[in-house]
Amino acid sequence: MSTISIIVLLVLVVLTIVQVMRISEISSEIQKGKDNEVTEKDNNTQGTLMLIVGFGFVISVIVMYIVWGRLSLPESASVHGSEIDSLWNLSMLIINIVFFIVQPILFYFAFKYRGKKGTKAVYYEHNNKLELFWTVVPALALAVLIIWGLNVWSTLMMPENEEEPILVEVYAQQFNWTVRYSGGDNVLGYATVHEIAGGNILGVDMKDPASIDDIIAKELHLPVGQPIKFLFRSQDVIHSAYFPHFRAQMNCVPGAITQFQFTPSITTAEIRQNKDVKDHVEEVNEIRKAKGEDVWDFNYILLCNKICGAAHYNMQMDIIVETEDEFNAWLKEQKTVAETL
Repeated sequence: MSTISIIVLLVLVVLTIVQVMRISEISSEIQKGKDNEVTEKDNNTQGTLMLIVGFGFVISVIVMYIVWGRLSLPESASVHGSEIDSLWNLSMLIINIVFFIVQPILFYFAFKYRGKKGTKAVYYEHNNKLELFWTVVPALALAVLIIWGLNVWSTLMMPENEEEPILVEVYAQQFNWTVRYSGGDNVLGYATVHEIAGGNILGVDMKDPASIDDIIAKELHLPVGQPIKFLFRSQDVIHSAYFPHFRAQMNCVPGAITQFQFTPSITTAEIRQNKDVKDHVEEVNEIRKAKGEDVWDFNYILLCNKICGAAHYNMQMDIIVETEDEFNAWLKEQKTVAETL
């Protein structure tokens, strides 16, 4: 019934708009088009408003940078992240330079060249120098960004490792993450959705000898300074494993295994001492205290960056980056797949 009501309402709205337009046309015919004439006052008003709104928009961008810029991510916590940040900073520098030059000129020209009595627009057909300038300059800027970006991407996807990376599987399902470590042999056992049954939530094939020492966890621990190779699987829909503090992201595709590798460079304990992080934690805890909520401490986090369903926002997992000794001690406390199934 509600659907029918909405359809009827939409039809009535359309009919109303049509009738209003028709009334306006009839009124214009009666007044012989006088109500549609644009006066000098109208041009001045519209030109002035364009100038005010335009420069107000530019000023608002500056204010947003000042007020909310501090809420951006802290320094990268992965080795490759500095390259990503440098690429981002160059891109934003170019964008901002162009923005703060072009936008004020655009709005000023809209005001300066507003309609005036006795003024006629100049027909300006072509200028080879201008065409060359605004074609070559953007092309060069894009070439630098694209070549640099492709180089960074190829380095990330095909790294030259001095040591063998630790294999870790990140398994996505609505609406949580599960982690599987490769154990002492650093080889992940075969797993498939066809093997999912009872407590075997990842579908690990227990007939595969490599599966025996695999470790399943609900918290992601990583040793600092060691390369980690992540293998991603999804049980249901496409998810996206997003590591914002490590500048890494990879889609988790049902029926396929995707991968990504990075080396953590800053431990959780160290990043908590970062001034920007400490200020952010203090600000958040003031808000939480006012609401009567528990004190919060900063953690690296794994998120889903695809809108994968109603509880998409719940797909979060804490990431703890620690020393190698701390990581090995934590790993020894975990039960293997053979012990849990």
